[in-house]
Amino acid sequence: MNSEVNVTEKDSDKTIVELKHVEKYYGELHALKDINLQVKKGEVVVLIGPSGSGKSTLCRTINRLESINSGEILIEGKKLPEGGAELAGLRAEIGMVFQSFNLFAHKSILDNVCMGPVDVLHRPKEEVKKEAMELLKRVGVDSQAQKMPAQLSGGQQQRAAIARSLAMHPKVMLFDEPTSALDPEMIQEVLDVMIELANEGMTMIVVTHEMNFARRVANRVVFMADGAIVEENTPEEFFTAPKSERAKEFLESINRH
Repeated sequence: MNSEVNVTEKDSDKTIVELKHVEKYYGELHALKDINLQVKKGEVVVLIGPSGSGKSTLCRTINRLESINSGEILIEGKKLPEGGAELAGLRAEIGMVFQSFNLFAHKSILDNVCMGPVDVLHRPKEEVKKEAMELLKRVGVDSQAQKMPAQLSGGQQQRAAIARSLAMHPKVMLFDEPTSALDPEMIQEVLDVMIELANEGMTMIVVTHEMNFARRVANRVVFMADGAIVEENTPEEFFTAPKSERAKEFLESINRH
């Protein structure tokens, strides 16, 4: 992992991601309502809530995969660029791991990991290849490096996708339901990689239905419903004593299943 993840006392006060009064509409649908959120360096923030509550939309606005109608999104105090080379440069600093892996099907796993650093950061190929192999080893799929994505299990593909994001040395990692497309036995292998990243101090924003992961790894749980942040708290406080009726109902419905 790059050296940036060793979080010092001073570093931990640094705000990496900030959303101020963010609003998002899809036609008539008010998808995000006055979202205010700060994520500090080294913090793991887990977004939870019922389906359709705006969690994934919020996550995707942070690297402008979704545009916003009003408000501000700042990365390390700088406003998110509208587009062009500035936006591409900023996206290089924000790792994103999707539900559906999004690996290039016609390229080997190793080539998938090498593409960003070579094509976007213009780093030397051999240097990148060496680091890519180290990252693949770290997530436990180095033996699959020469295979095509379709030859790997879903869990292996998702771990390769995490390695691909890490190869860009991101300032923050966004995870949008990274385990929801996986078979149950593969979920833990992906969560284990994420737990390791969190333990090493990677700044992470995670949209997930995995409540045990949220309890164990989050510094803060942000509960969303109907496009709004309803409450946020430590996992301990949120899961044992939710403040809002909406959160109580949500947790009860999970416990019933």
